[in-house]
Amino acid sequence: MKIVVIGGTGLIGSKTVNKLRALGHEVIAASPASGVNTITGEGLEEVMKGTDVVIDLANSPSFEDKAVMEFFQTAGHNLLAAESKAGVKHHIALSVVGTERLQDSGYMRAKLVQENLIRQSGIPFSIIHSTQFFEFLGSIAASGAKGEAIHLSPAAIQPIASDDVAAAVTDVAVGAPLNGIIEIAGPERVGLSTLVGRYLNKMGDSRAIVADAHALYFGAELNDQSLVPGPDPRIGKIDFETWFANQPVKV
Repeated sequence: MKIVVIGGTGLIGSKTVNKLRALGHEVIAASPASGVNTITGEGLEEVMKGTDVVIDLANSPSFEDKAVMEFFQTAGHNLLAAESKAGVKHHIALSVVGTERLQDSGYMRAKLVQENLIRQSGIPFSIIHSTQFFEFLGSIAASGAKGEAIHLSPAAIQPIASDDVAAAVTDVAVGAPLNGIIEIAGPERVGLSTLVGRYLNKMGDSRAIVADAHALYFGAELNDQSLVPGPDPRIGKIDFETWFANQPVKV
């Protein structure tokens, strides 16, 4: 198949592109640098010619409420219009476990708008709801920093490694459209503040972790159901210890 990966040079995109190419597919890693821009529409019509599957892995460069909403609305409209015109047979988007439960978050409101555009497009689709990636633990710690302490919710989280995300996206891409949602998650369920504490300890960061039930996560307060999947998710193989042991050595 010809498969176009929007955001094909990013963390998940680059790994997904490699996996699909290894299976023998013609894969285009599309990004503004390659002349494909979902915001301006540049290059979309050309790249969609003869395309069977589109995988949308792009993320907003800004998480500010207005900017992130404009990004997903504009990119979604432009991308789906180009796909519809070209007769694309399967649209896949990576979204977030808990999107519909965390609508106090501007980012999650924008992701829900993106999902609804897909559902209304008439294009056969699959939406992959993923839990948070291990690779973002450092950013989560930074978001909760207050002086010499880090304030984070103790709510349950079931994080996943980017390699497991890419494997799931690849499997969905070579299968039939789900016309619905599949959830993916890592093998361990743990408190967010506890996990970030483990991560910082391994990084040699001695800042204290303050477990605060009211600490916000992307603008939303969490409970133990907010960030974990429902029944029968696809479970990744890589746990935290395995993931961390395979990270590049920090100098």
